[in-house]
Amino acid sequence: MPNLKDLKTRIESVKSTRKITKAMQMVAAAKLRRAQDAAEASRPYAERFNAVLGALAAAVGGSDSAPKLLSGTGSDKVQLLVVMTAERGLCGGFNTNISKLARTHAQKLKSEGKTVKILTVGKKGRDALRRDFGSDFIGHVDLTEMKNVTYADAQGIAIDILKRFDDEEFDVATIFYAKFQNVVSQIPTAQQIIPAKFEGDEADLSTTLYDYEPSEEEILADLLPRGVATQIFAALLENAASEQGARMSAMDNATRNAGDMIDNLTIEFNRTRQAVITNELIEIISGAEAL
Repeated sequence: MPNLKDLKTRIESVKSTRKITKAMQMVAAAKLRRAQDAAEASRPYAERFNAVLGALAAAVGGSDSAPKLLSGTGSDKVQLLVVMTAERGLCGGFNTNISKLARTHAQKLKSEGKTVKILTVGKKGRDALRRDFGSDFIGHVDLTEMKNVTYADAQGIAIDILKRFDDEEFDVATIFYAKFQNVVSQIPTAQQIIPAKFEGDEADLSTTLYDYEPSEEEILADLLPRGVATQIFAALLENAASEQGARMSAMDNATRNAGDMIDNLTIEFNRTRQAVITNELIEIISGAEAL
């Protein structure tokens, strides 16, 4: 039979845990509102920016003078995977799902005979991939000191990636992050950023004819690096919202589970106490009858 003191200690311990998870849920909910607003506000700009770049890229076509960021190196032998995760856990499957997508992609590339290089943004992705791909790591970006995502943070990551591309360290770069849909749904996403790929609203601009000064190639050469930074910035914002949404959902589930555990332990405590009282009464009655 369980000891009453042990049961009482367990109940108090679970109650303390429930207070912590409830507080973390409330903090995540407050942060989620700001992160969600920032992510949703960035989407129209990023989509329109990509649409304009897409129209310019379509005008340039397969021109020999097309910027290298658009045309690529002519090879896809060396692939850079930029894996964006959080610095902390306790956010459900957020970090795991991104890392799993990156791991699957890396294994597929290796099976095709390609060389994989990995740049991690956030500690959890680095920890998840280190065992299988530790020798493929070429860098890490620490987000510990970053309280809120800024364009400057994204620009710093973009500058590092662009420099590596200029130094011919890789041929194709793909970023991995979670696109925020709602509190309970964050979609792990892989997006190629080098060579630039454009999807969506380019057709909206194709019906209008523009004269560019300077040429399309020169404009693209200037805008494409900004496009890389913009895509990274949008991905970081989506990740921030996804992380808080996942943490809010995970802590809500943990709080509910703690409540269920407290109820079950309380029932067990009451039954045990009743059994103890019954045994004591039996002993008293038996002693009285013996006299």
